[in-house]
Amino acid sequence: MPHQIILTNQAPAPIGPYSQAVRAGNTVYVSGQIPLDASGQLVGAGDVVAQTHQVLRNLSAVLAAAGLALTDVVKCSIFVKDLTNFVVINQVYGTYFQEATAPARETVEVSRLPRDVEVEISCIAVGG
Repeated sequence: MPHQIILTNQAPAPIGPYSQAVRAGNTVYVSGQIPLDASGQLVGAGDVVAQTHQVLRNLSAVLAAAGLALTDVVKCSIFVKDLTNFVVINQVYGTYFQEATAPARETVEVSRLPRDVEVEISCIAVGG
């Protein structure tokens, strides 16, 4: 199946050999987003709430470039440096996804993330 690379200047450029997102059929796979702004500057150093908001804004921007929105997301993967931050990350996450229609999800603590950030989120979305 042919695929299409999704790229927007409204989110940070990839910092390695990968795409912001790839569309295959009606499905869009969004690479893990970290809390960098569109110019590549870290947002909210040491502040997991600010970082989570930035990550979700980045996901929204990449999805918009694909003609989709957070309401089209069917699966999220959340990677955190410290699982004790789960409650505050979940509170921020809940302002972007409504509980009744929230996507499937897992949250995993990892030993380290790119640029030593607190949180990274990737997602899969399906459009009509």
